[in-house]
Amino acid sequence: MANARALDKRRKSIRNIRKITRTMELIATARFKKAMDRASAATAYTARISQLVKDLSQSGLEVSHPLLEPRENPSHAALLVLTANRGLCGGYNGNVIRRGLSRHGELSDSMEQLTFEVSGKRGISAMKFRKLATDAEFTQFDDQPSFEEVEVLANRYLDAYAAGTLDRLDVAYTRFISSSRQEATVETLLPLGALETDEAADTDSRGESMYEFLPSAGSILEEVVPSSFKVKLFKCFLDAAVSEQIARMVAMKSATENADDMIKNLSMTYNRARQSQITGEIMEIIGGVEALKN
Repeated sequence: MANARALDKRRKSIRNIRKITRTMELIATARFKKAMDRASAATAYTARISQLVKDLSQSGLEVSHPLLEPRENPSHAALLVLTANRGLCGGYNGNVIRRGLSRHGELSDSMEQLTFEVSGKRGISAMKFRKLATDAEFTQFDDQPSFEEVEVLANRYLDAYAAGTLDRLDVAYTRFISSSRQEATVETLLPLGALETDEAADTDSRGESMYEFLPSAGSILEEVVPSSFKVKLFKCFLDAAVSEQIARMVAMKSATENADDMIKNLSMTYNRARQSQITGEIMEIIGGVEALKN
């Protein structure tokens, strides 16, 4: 039978750990609600601006934009992997890192040059552990990334694409679908292509335009298309942020429940050990009394 004092000490340690995991669960829940509100708003805006670009491109007018047209014989690609700065969030970081490494292998084989960039301390550490060189590393994007910070990154990609030094941009991140479903995925953001939304993906016909353009459809497209790319990249960061908080909330809740089970089992074992110890002490006293009588 285990020592009762050792069992009690271990039980106290688990109770202290439980307090930490419970606190982290509550913090992640609060951050998740804020991040989900931002991600939901960005989803609606991204869908609308993507639909607008699609309508312009299918308006029956001769309009085009370099960001919408795929490059012939692309040779230079960029891959951006979005991970978290912190751990304790289950398989969140591991899943997106595996997807990013898989796409990294594909692009390395098909492209002459690949620029590899990683956001998040966990992803940076994982690449260093694998001795995989990165061209840029970012740690400033946390659970509340700002559009201004993402816009600086987006403008760099747009300038490189316009200059012809970048032919393709892929982003590996965790897409937020609902509070119960998140999916590690890799999306190609450049070129933008037709930018079809899910609601309009089955419509391919070109008809009369539903808009009147002032001064022209081309000038409007020149402004809207870069904005749509920036918004789509920003949404990737927002989805990653809310997915991270959900993963951490679930992981800490599971850890707290496991701690509860361990405390319960240790309490039962402690009670049995303490009872056995008391019984042993009583038997020793009885034995001593009997010895004195003799």
